[in-house]
Amino acid sequence: MIEWSYALCSPDEQVLWARVSVFAGGFDLEAAHTVCAGDGIGPDQVIDLVDGLVDKSVLTQEPHGTRPRFRMLDTLREYGRHKLHELGEAEVCRRHRDYYLRLAERNEQEWFGPGQADIFERTRIEHANLRAALEFCLSCPGQTRVGLRLAGTLWFYWAGCGVLGEGRHWLDRALGADTSPSRERAKALWVNGHVSTLQGDVTSAVKTLEECRDYALQVGDEVALAYATHRLGCNALVGDDLPVAQELFEEAQQRYLRLGEMNSNVMMAWAELAVTAVFREDLDRAAAICQEARAIVEEHGEQWAHAYVIYTQAVIALSRGEHAQATAHGRHCLRTLRTFNDLLGVTLAIEVLAWNAAAQGMPDRAGVLLGAAARIWPSVGYPLFGSKYFGAPHQHCEAVTRRALGDVEFDVAFGRGMAFTFDEAIAYALDERISASAPAPMPSPAPLTRRERQVADLVAEGLSDKEIATSLVIAKRTAEGHVGRILAKLGFTNRTQLASWVIGQTRLTNCRR
Repeated sequence: MIEWSYALCSPDEQVLWARVSVFAGGFDLEAAHTVCAGDGIGPDQVIDLVDGLVDKSVLTQEPHGTRPRFRMLDTLREYGRHKLHELGEAEVCRRHRDYYLRLAERNEQEWFGPGQADIFERTRIEHANLRAALEFCLSCPGQTRVGLRLAGTLWFYWAGCGVLGEGRHWLDRALGADTSPSRERAKALWVNGHVSTLQGDVTSAVKTLEECRDYALQVGDEVALAYATHRLGCNALVGDDLPVAQELFEEAQQRYLRLGEMNSNVMMAWAELAVTAVFREDLDRAAAICQEARAIVEEHGEQWAHAYVIYTQAVIALSRGEHAQATAHGRHCLRTLRTFNDLLGVTLAIEVLAWNAAAQGMPDRAGVLLGAAARIWPSVGYPLFGSKYFGAPHQHCEAVTRRALGDVEFDVAFGRGMAFTFDEAIAYALDERISASAPAPMPSPAPLTRRERQVADLVAEGLSDKEIATSLVIAKRTAEGHVGRILAKLGFTNRTQLASWVIGQTRLTNCRR
């Protein structure tokens, strides 16, 4: 039937069908003009040929703001890819990759400004195409350097828009595919180090960041050195080495200022230095750093890093007993980061609101918020980075709340929060209306088999692959295979994330009982 439809198309429509099959997840007319025109199809023909394919139901038109997008069913797309291969038009794939590389680089440049919400939406809608472009780079000989460039360019999306796990996947692949020293590799290294740190994988982060720093010192790459220094500071912060963190953040700030480097990532050095000052109980300095940072980001209309500065101000206000201010700051941060689907920032904001609720004598609300945060943490990485300083107020909050409610009532409140969807958790934290219907659970990852769950439980207990094999009386290679499949099913990249997930699932089950 598809061949019959193909035969009904004009020769030029057949060629366009093959060429648009390179798009994944849809495309707009600008992308079609750029990628599909040429080699016998003029730019002025593209719109008419697209209309022809829409009329024949090969393409579906979907409204998207003021610019329509077009989509092809997977079966039709696969047929088109087969025809594209027959036509020998690999150049179309390169044009597709180049178009989305330019889009990513433009979005990166414009990220530090008032249009961040639009940039997030533009990047999100093209997620599948960006994924296809990365796959092309990493599966075709001679293209891996461009893959490094694209994976590093998308740092704002990986770190700022709730895509840490997938970002880590592409960065790991790109760095493994092209190991030669280069500026592109240096950037991908510090971006991967940053993502790994946010996931709580401190060991991997240090390794990649030190490689980046060593390269930068060797070749005199001052920009890479500034970013490596900054992200090593972040690693020291979540690793609870506050003096080293402060020293590295201050060094990074000086390097950024000397280079004239200014963007959202750079401004995070101010936010993270302020957090370090809070943990060192220097609240006045932390507040001054936040004021300086807010002046800079507000001048540029920046929102994402701004929200993290406001989060820090919420922690400062809580530490000073200024509960109304802490609530206002925590909610401001949460509303902003919800716009970007920033899972890490959203969870941190819910945490600080929970801590503040407990301090205000609202234990039931604190328990619900703690449960809501606990449900989201496994999607980010290790809860509160496994940090003593980040974890201390959480532990204090839980202890105070459990003491006030008693174990049974605490578990009920916690379980209520754990049952919230992502949107319901945010709505509750912001005191927005929640649907009266029973809260639906967040979408679950692919279910584990009985054997996989046994393996996952043993991973959570800290057993190695060899120890798991001994415990279950299976081969070590079989145990390794189970662990690999479990990580892939759940979208995790390391055993720490899996252990956190198991703990969360166990706690949710206990609460529901």
